Order: sequence, then structure tokens, then C-alpha cells
Amino acid sequence: MTLTPDRRRGAPRLTPEVVPGVHRLEHAFTNCYLLVDGDNWTLVDAAFPNTWGPLIRAAHELNLRMRDLQGIVLTHGHFDHVGFAERAVEELGVPVYVHAGDKELAAHPYSYKREHTPFVYPLIYPRSAGPVVSMVRAGALNVRGVHDISELPGSGTLDMPGRPEVVFTPGHTFGHCGLLLRDREALLSGDAIVTLDPYKGIPGAQIIAGAATADSDQALRSLDAIVATGARVLLPGHGDPWRDGVEAAVASARAIGRS
Repeated sequence: MTLTPDRRRGAPRLTPEVVPGVHRLEHAFTNCYLLVDGDNWTLVDAAFPNTWGPLIRAAHELNLRMRDLQGIVLTHGHFDHVGFAERAVEELGVPVYVHAGDKELAAHPYSYKREHTPFVYPLIYPRSAGPVVSMVRAGALNVRGVHDISELPGSGTLDMPGRPEVVFTPGHTFGHCGLLLRDREALLSGDAIVTLDPYKGIPGAQIIAGAATADSDQALRSLDAIVATGARVLLPGHGDPWRDGVEAAVASARAIGRS
């Protein structure tokens, strides 16, 4: 089955080769990325429980085997990125990596610090209704935490398919990390900077609203680390790829600011 749905409803969608060797699986306005090196591959983020089936279909379409998945790297421990990670541990025995600052959060993915209650955002931003409803349908209210976790370093290159380099970008959560693919000039930014804020339903390069961000001031300071990568392409946790360079993306995020 080809993953080419009506995106307005947040149904699963596979976009091969967003940059060479990197494939985007979008579900409920949330992205996972498959980093492929020969037969082996790394998964970045685990979206929702109901993303498991689309992941298996995506792997099949890309001629990948689930048993060749070498590990899952979580950019952070929120429920919409932990998703099916525990199931992957149980069924495939794959290691799951997250920064030490988010190990407890990944085990308890609803127990996160935020600046504002999320419940007022649909009243202020009616366009958030679509993403929120899609996330609930994808299993956002039924995420199991992942407890068997390997610690992600705060910097350095991971010995995994794709050879991602860790870029520490705290603020959205206190252990948030991006992943730089230096040879492809691409940064997987997680939720440190996105091109669609699901809490507002508004596109554009920005940090995520205080409904899900622990410290917006720190998140804005972490944009310096994103600029320092010099990446040409930004692959966010929510929204479409940004291909105008990270400097322009960061300028947009700073102009929008906190919300």
C-alpha cells in the first residue's frame, strides 16, 4: 500500500529521499525520519502508537527489513515522539537513545514541564483543531513510556547508520537534541525549531508554543546552536522541510518569538 493520503486529515505519508538516504514518514502532523546506509537503518523519533503499522509499510516500500533497524534516536521525550518506541524494544529488541536530560520524560512522556496550559490554545488558535484531532486518532492519549533507554551523548557522532552528529538544543525540553547529517548539509531539528506548530496550527519556522515548551527563552537561545551547524536543509519534527538554510529559519523563529 502506497502511503499517499489526504494530508489534511493527518493520515500517514512517506516522502522518500527528502535528502539523499533520508526518508520522511509523516503521521498526524508529526515526522519520523529513516536514515539508511546500505541494508541498515536508523529511525529518528517514534511519533504515535498507531504509527507502527505505517512504519512497517514504509520500510517495505523502501525495501528495508525491520530486523535491520539498528536503533531509534529520540530527539526528546514527549509523547508524540516516544509513540511506539516501547513496542519496538519489545518486538525487535532495538536500542532506544535519548539524552540524559530526557530519560525520565521518555519513561513518563506526559509528565513534561510547560509554560502554559495547552487547553486554551484551541480557543485562541482554531487552526490547531486539525492537528490535535489527528494526534488523538493516532493514539496520542495512549503512549507507553520507554524504560530500557540508552543514553545519548550531548555531542559527537553516533556510530549508527546515517552517522548523525548530536546537537544539544535544550529549551523545548531540557534534554532536547537535534541531529546533524554533515555530509548532506541537513539538520534533523526535532522540536527545537519546526515549520508547523501543532498547538497553533500555524506554518512557518518557529519554536513551539509554551503549551509544550519547558523554557521558551532557553529554546530561543538554543537557536544559536542551530545556526552554527550551517545546514542548508532543516528537517523538523512537525511540518515540511525547510530548504532555505538554517539562518533564514532561525531568523523567522526569532521574529515570531515565544507564544
